[in-house]
Amino acid sequence: MKILLVGEYSNVHWTLAEGLRALGHEVTVVSDGDGWKNYPRDINLKRGPLNSKLSTLNYLRRLAYVFPRLRGFDVVQLINPVFLDLRAERIWPFYHYLRRHNGKVFLGAFGIDHYWVKVGMDCKTFRYSDFNFGSQLRDYPFMRTMVADWLNGPKGDLNRRMAEDCDGIITGLYEYDACYRPFYPDKAHYIPFPINRSSVTPAHTLGSHPSTLNFFLGIQRSRSAYKGTDIMLSALQQLKAGYPDKLDIITAEDVPFAQYQEMMNNSHALLDQLYSYTPGMNGLLAMAKGLILIGGGEQEHYELLGEHELRPIINVQPTEEDVYQQIATRLLSGKEDIHQLQLDSIEYIRRHHDHLNVAKKYEAFYLAH
Repeated sequence: MKILLVGEYSNVHWTLAEGLRALGHEVTVVSDGDGWKNYPRDINLKRGPLNSKLSTLNYLRRLAYVFPRLRGFDVVQLINPVFLDLRAERIWPFYHYLRRHNGKVFLGAFGIDHYWVKVGMDCKTFRYSDFNFGSQLRDYPFMRTMVADWLNGPKGDLNRRMAEDCDGIITGLYEYDACYRPFYPDKAHYIPFPINRSSVTPAHTLGSHPSTLNFFLGIQRSRSAYKGTDIMLSALQQLKAGYPDKLDIITAEDVPFAQYQEMMNNSHALLDQLYSYTPGMNGLLAMAKGLILIGGGEQEHYELLGEHELRPIINVQPTEEDVYQQIATRLLSGKEDIHQLQLDSIEYIRRHHDHLNVAKKYEAFYLAH
């Protein structure tokens, strides 16, 4: 098949493209590289400063040049309803163009969108999420922005129209599947995120038995409260004060992907996605390298994967106290076999996220719809 993947989140599309190409498909990835992360792509759609009118004009000129080349594909997959760096009101004509000039069109449920906000705010589907603690809604600036943009605004309208019109919806995490399946049971289908294990460099710490553990935390200041990195960092700092000889803290703030990976390679454990039930691409990459993941690893996600043996993730509840206790009692006290957790993490990726096996699942879904 001739396949077009539009947009990028955390290297999902580029890694999927590697798997699909290995299966013999012709794949083109069009994206902006996911901003400063600068992931690889075949056609670059990176935009200049957003507040510049000249930037908008140049970007529209770029789209006018690129889009005629995006015709004749058997499959088009969009990373998100907002798959271009434009206001939602301007995106539908570009979607319609892709729909008219290609075969099947699939929508990815891989990040923030209307259904994620809608279901997260019902305070029933999830015990906790980016939007709720039980029956209590959270309140922080980025959440208010998400609600304004996605719940009832133009992005929400765009999302609903695309979900109704597209041929299928691929959900990448347990949470996204739980959001879409009630509304589109015949369209929504869960496929795990892909990891290209052959391109993963094992962590330098794999197999070592150090007296001091290095804990790694990536920080996006604009999304710190949303991702829970503020709470995780505070817990680490308290642990460092209480166990000064047993751990060190490595932080990375808005660094390019290559540099980020090297910093990760010097770590034993990664803290990520405090409010998630499921590891995202960042956590999966760390696990593939042999790092221990501290974050989302709820039973629901294991059940969706059909995993009944491995439990490599140090699952934490979204509180500073639980992050502190889980790390202190399981990793700093010697209770857990660090090397076995590292090996289990690698095996978990082999079983469920190998990019070739994931690509085969995408291939089957494309053909079935």
